[in-house]
Amino acid sequence: MNAPCRIALDVQVRLAALGDPDEARAIERFVAVHPDSTPFHRPTWLRGVAKGTGNGAQALVLERCGVIEAYLPLTQVHSPIFGRVLASSGFAVGGGVLAADGVDPAPMFTAVEELALRQSSPNVELRGGLLPEAREGWIIKTQSHCGFIRPLAADDAAELTAIPRKQRAEVRKSLASDLTVEIGTGPSDRAAHYAVYAASVHNLGTPVFPRALFDAVLDRFGDDADILTMRHDGLPVASVLSLYHRGAVMPYWGGGTWDARRLRANDRMYYELMLHARRRGASHFDFGRSKTNSGPYDFKRNWGFVPAPLSYGVWTAPGAPKRDADPTSTTHSRRIDLWKKLPLPVANLIGPWIARGLG
Repeated sequence: MNAPCRIALDVQVRLAALGDPDEARAIERFVAVHPDSTPFHRPTWLRGVAKGTGNGAQALVLERCGVIEAYLPLTQVHSPIFGRVLASSGFAVGGGVLAADGVDPAPMFTAVEELALRQSSPNVELRGGLLPEAREGWIIKTQSHCGFIRPLAADDAAELTAIPRKQRAEVRKSLASDLTVEIGTGPSDRAAHYAVYAASVHNLGTPVFPRALFDAVLDRFGDDADILTMRHDGLPVASVLSLYHRGAVMPYWGGGTWDARRLRANDRMYYELMLHARRRGASHFDFGRSKTNSGPYDFKRNWGFVPAPLSYGVWTAPGAPKRDADPTSTTHSRRIDLWKKLPLPVANLIGPWIARGLG
């Protein structure tokens, strides 16, 4: 007969063995049923990011009698430009501590601080989840970003009607344009997406992520990810890689070429994604996060999405400088202006090396 579990003594926080298939499956099950989980909590995401960027995948789990009761996914991000950080989750807009009802998350914060110090990562970023209250060394940000999510409509006509009048007029114009829709994850879908995405972020002054990152996420997510591309005269002009999690579709990596604005291809792309997601069983459209009062923030409000403030936790080791990877900061704004002037082939060559450290 097994000895009874000693409730107080049999609680431990440890590093998860993400390379162990049984452990990874146990964590995936915990994430799948947790109401506050995101696709960025999944070990699948951590491994995809590690494969695509070379940054390490880690996770902390709190166990009681061998049962996971709290979980924190982590990416070790290393950059000679932006410094070192433990991010939850890396290259993501979500993450942070998940805990079962009634479980005290405090040991997880202690553990991640200790882990950061051991690994010479002077900063920790928790992008959502449970956050420490009045804990020394932590800053909680509640106004920097907002999330945007709403239910999908019952049918195509209702989806169009749900869009506010001014934006709906833009979508109607796009429906009259000579645009075609392609959806898939094959080689041609991936090539079209990366070409459009690379051009889009270059126009914004941002280094492009390695193509290996997109491939790794698509390969590991399987049916939980796809690419929707808008073409005009056979050429891709807008494209988005979307993730599916707990009934919601999230258009995550997307963009358009200069012609996309004239063709209203981005407007058509998001509308078509709403229709496609509903047909494959999704119930909600998660437009992701945007900086408060930014251009993307206003764009999503124009679609009828109500902004919901997001909370992030940032920890800095005693005496260490705070990490600055904010593209809107004064330090980086000058670099952005210079980056926009680089020829696209040059930006695509050196951009992935820089972007690996953005996290």
